[in-house]
Amino acid sequence: MRPADAGPPIATVNPATGELLEWFEPLDATAVEARLAAAAACAPVWARSTFTERSRLLVTAAELLEGELPAVAHVVTTEMGKPFAQAKGEVAKCAAAFRWFAEHAEALLADREVDVDASSGAVTYQPLGPVLAIMPWNFPLWQVTRFLAPAVMAGNVGLLKHAPSVPRTALLLEDLLRRAGAPDGLLQTLLIGTDQVPAVIADPRVAAVTLTGSVGAGRAVAAQAGAAGKKVVLELGGSDPFVVLPTADVERAADVGVQARVQNAGQSCIAAKRFIVHRAVADEFTRRFVAGMAGLTVGDPFDPATEVGPLVNTAAVDTVAAQVDDARAKGATVLCGGARTAGPRGPEHPGAYYLPTVVTDLAPGMRVATEEVFGPVALLTVVADGDEALAVANDTEFGLGSSVWTNDPDEQQRFVAGLEAGQVFVNGMVASMPQLPFGGIKASGVGRELSSFGLREFCNVKSVWIA
Repeated sequence: MRPADAGPPIATVNPATGELLEWFEPLDATAVEARLAAAAACAPVWARSTFTERSRLLVTAAELLEGELPAVAHVVTTEMGKPFAQAKGEVAKCAAAFRWFAEHAEALLADREVDVDASSGAVTYQPLGPVLAIMPWNFPLWQVTRFLAPAVMAGNVGLLKHAPSVPRTALLLEDLLRRAGAPDGLLQTLLIGTDQVPAVIADPRVAAVTLTGSVGAGRAVAAQAGAAGKKVVLELGGSDPFVVLPTADVERAADVGVQARVQNAGQSCIAAKRFIVHRAVADEFTRRFVAGMAGLTVGDPFDPATEVGPLVNTAAVDTVAAQVDDARAKGATVLCGGARTAGPRGPEHPGAYYLPTVVTDLAPGMRVATEEVFGPVALLTVVADGDEALAVANDTEFGLGSSVWTNDPDEQQRFVAGLEAGQVFVNGMVASMPQLPFGGIKASGVGRELSSFGLREFCNVKSVWIA
């Protein structure tokens, strides 16, 4: 029995059923100090490690993930609700990323000679030290891997403050690295509350901070890190446009659009959220897209037939429902969905479910016009031409990902250049991958993860000049 006077627990709650599975007490100041000390002790040791040693660690971690894939995916699905098939895909993606950075980091971080008026000049990359990673629940393995693989290969160590709803996944990752051969202190989980984070950021042993989360959380962390003069990388979400123009393959655009909106129950920063369709193809796209959204199977995330699982918790459902209800009350038309639905165990254990939804007839005063909708809700706007499509796509405070569908080469280049986003995918769904930098502009954050850019974010980029 949990003590009556204990503070708020860090808990695993199954979003499909609402069942509390396990809770953890937040670390006290003494325990946090021990982890900071371990990170500080490990940092110089790991900084002196060879790329061969670092690669061996990540390859072994990849092998462990692949060998234990169903069990790891089961933890993810149970904690945050994504369909089991998607959770298995996330585990496999993490293993692949570990391997990619293990294979490519040494070349990407090699010293670069520079032609200077001296005997020699060069740019070299050296690790910063302990990096605090404040991570979200929606891709609880992949989000951490995006930070962890490049940081470790660059010679840094990590302190993981994961979302409070996924403590099992956080501890699983720490144990995975330990079993792969990581030295003590290389990756440590901080099971702490939000109120404990500022002190960790301010601690002089922490060299830098990375956060994936809300705009509000990002700005708060940026202010705290800025006050301490520390590097930050922030990925703060998006309201990604999905633009469909007359030369597009409309059938494929509609099919991919459905998946781009509802993967992970729509709880993705790079999910397509605003569908901007040229009037010449609007009728066909709308018919196909709405039919696809309405035909999705919502249910138990462990049922192979399920295409959309629960949201992370009932509070998330409350937020999405309020956003849709606000739009409806202000004149929007709901073409499908627009309501909660019971989970697989019926009304007595409803879980955190919301039907896939398409909303049109949007207006500026609606919440959905300015807020990120983090659930399976698509916003559909019909435009007159390419100029209007580009203007509507850019009419947001966010600038993370974007997708444009056109087979006109000139139009492709126009949108690649004109879309205000960190990523533009042409005739495809926005995705993250080790080879390409990941991040956004405007309110979507600063800095980049993945690729050579992610490798160098937490490095001292040192100039060397020899007379």
